[in-house]
Amino acid sequence: MMNSLSGRFLILTTIFVMLAEILIFVPSIARFREEYLQNRLERAQIASLALLADDMLDSALEQELLENAGVFNVVLRRDEIRQLMLSSPMPRPINATYDLRNGSAPVLIRDAMMRLIEPENEVIRVIGAPVREAGLLIEVTMETAPLRAAMIDYGVRILVLSAVISIVTALLLFVAVRAILVKPIRSVVGHMQRYAAAPEDVRGIITPSSTVTELREAEEALRSLQTDLIHALRQKDRLAQLGSAVSKISHDLRNILTSAQLFTDRIETSEDPLVARMAPKLVNSITRAVHLCESTLAFGKAEEPSPTLTMMTLDELVDDVLDSERLAVGDHDVSLSENIPPLLMLRADPEQLFRVVSNLVRNARQAIVASGQPGEICVSAYEDDDNWWIEVADTGPGLPPKAQEHLFAPFQGGVSKGGTGLGLAIASELIRGHGGALELDRTGPKGTVFSIRLPKGDGI
Repeated sequence: MMNSLSGRFLILTTIFVMLAEILIFVPSIARFREEYLQNRLERAQIASLALLADDMLDSALEQELLENAGVFNVVLRRDEIRQLMLSSPMPRPINATYDLRNGSAPVLIRDAMMRLIEPENEVIRVIGAPVREAGLLIEVTMETAPLRAAMIDYGVRILVLSAVISIVTALLLFVAVRAILVKPIRSVVGHMQRYAAAPEDVRGIITPSSTVTELREAEEALRSLQTDLIHALRQKDRLAQLGSAVSKISHDLRNILTSAQLFTDRIETSEDPLVARMAPKLVNSITRAVHLCESTLAFGKAEEPSPTLTMMTLDELVDDVLDSERLAVGDHDVSLSENIPPLLMLRADPEQLFRVVSNLVRNARQAIVASGQPGEICVSAYEDDDNWWIEVADTGPGLPPKAQEHLFAPFQGGVSKGGTGLGLAIASELIRGHGGALELDRTGPKGTVFSIRLPKGDGI
């Protein structure tokens, strides 16, 4: 009950109505006390009329009049003369005097609460104004026990009535909330559960029907989400199928192009001037096609294997990368250097880190060669308290703005002409698998700097 919306609403409504009734109870009980005392004054005034009609009353009749009025004495002031109209022996001295002619609400509430708290039967004097201006004032003495008993009885009836009102109100609100809010919410939850079980089934899309503005907005938002998700899932399936087909085609095409590349190597040795002039272009075209197929196949794998992290020496890995690139430099004026502390050890997968550094160095070398200007490439590393840092800096022409916009996006961030952009996308994915990040620090006409951050912590 407490865990449901309607149950909590029922309990809170009961509590709040009871609190409201308690706030009403305090002034109500004060008002009841005032009316009770005023009624005793009116009865005493009526009893005194008998004496005004006949100056001589026997003691038995006088005692009966006082008992009917519920007082001990009646004093009436008329024409500035204070006259004891009726009297009887008092069981104890007067304890307090209350004047009802100018009592304020706070004073009346205070006196009522004090009377409820005080259980002792006391004798009090009550002063008030006679009805119909039958004098200047009327004064009576009376006991407090009947007053307190009447106040308690009235208070109990008020509390019982309040409890009944609060329970009935809460039950009505409980039924209304279940019909107006809980039932539509459960309907929305049911649609969500059915959709979660079969997200591609369009029959699970909700049809907004609520007349409550907020619930209808929630239903419309859910319908929009379900529709978009169904389209995304369908597109994902189509892309997965397309990727599988492209991978198969690229695999077969790569084998065909590899065979064609072997023939072009022979064509380059031809002495025919036309063949000698066209052969390098053919070789370059086939080489780019083979590279595209290999990159597509690499990216089209389901996922890269998780890195096997070991402590390794970085300078040996960088030396291997630079030695491989020096063979590809050929006659171009490109210098390769490294600035790695000899004793620097870091935690990484050697094979995957080699692929990342090799990709960055190769991209830098290709950019410098394409510019036709001499250049330098330097691989440096350092560490701080939290990370190891590897930087690959070059003095090439910098990255074009279009390449910077989608630098690590596959098939969009290609830098060189004919490039696919898969190299940086794969490199970034590999570094993320290490818990680190591959970032472009700066680029411009004076060169480009990429940084690799590898965390020292274990990620816990």
